[in-house]
Order: sequence, then structure tokens, then C-alpha cells
Amino acid sequence: MTGYRKSVSAAEKVAFCGIMSALALALSALESMLPPMPYSAAGVKLGLSNIVTRFVAVEMGILPALAVAVIKSGFVALTRGLVAFLMSFAGGVFSTFVMWMAWRSRAFGAVGLGISGAAAHNLAQLFCAVLISGGALVNLLPAILLFSVLTGSAIGIVVYFALPALQRVRTHINT
Repeated sequence: MTGYRKSVSAAEKVAFCGIMSALALALSALESMLPPMPYSAAGVKLGLSNIVTRFVAVEMGILPALAVAVIKSGFVALTRGLVAFLMSFAGGVFSTFVMWMAWRSRAFGAVGLGISGAAAHNLAQLFCAVLISGGALVNLLPAILLFSVLTGSAIGIVVYFALPALQRVRTHINT
């Protein structure tokens, strides 16, 4: 676990994951209140909760980050239904894993991690949509990948500047 002292208790890990899950839920709720992105494909969002899952993946590892993504998807299931849950779960889990792998490769900076996470999220959601609705939605792939670059870059920049504040939260939990 990057940045953590060796004697972090299980309770501290659970508390940190709980706080990060609450933050991911709050960012997701905030995002749902924002107007749709202009000229975007249907349902394209900024992906603010990716800020949290990426941070948790880097600071605590893949399993806690996946737990945050799954908790967020569970909330989506309760508030928006089964199809939204499937889309959230597929996108959240796949993007978390891809961001973690990209970070471990040390080949990407903050913007590259944001783009890889956004592209993975959108590809997983498109895959689910194709399974549910049929193959015609594959035509959305170029637009979805373009918006992945735009939204992923924005998220990467936000993470770059938000990282010190998020690390202070982690430090306060560990003291």
C-alpha cells in the first residue's frame, strides 16, 4: 500500500474505504445534477467518481478500489435500477482495474490514467449496452472514445490538483 505505514489496522482500512465510498457517492450525486455535456453521446458524463477510485487504487491497492466501485454501483442499483447498476458495475470495475494496471506500469501520468479509466469505463458500458440493446450501438464507439479523451483528460487534471488534499485525508485517518 503506497503511502501507508505498515501498522494500519483493518479498522483503519475499512474506515478509509468507507470515507472514500461516501466521497465517490457524493461526487456521483453531484454529477447527476449537472446538465448534459454539450454535443455528447447519450449518457456521457464526466466521471467524477473515477477521481476517488483512482486515488484508492494507488493508495491502498486494487481490492479496496474495487470495493469502492462496487459500493457505488450498489447505490446506483438502489436509486436507478438494474440496467443502471449493470452499466455502473461494468464500467466502474473495468475502469478501476485498467487505471490500476496503467498506474502500475508507470507509463502514464495523471492525464493518461484519466483517459485510460474513462475509455475503459465507456467501453465496458458500451459492451453492456450492446448486449442489452443490440449491435447498432457499436456505431457510437468513435464518439465515445473522443469523449473519453476529453473527460479523461479533465479528470486527470483534477486528480493532479486534488491529490494533495486527498493525501491529507489519508494522513488524518492514519494518525
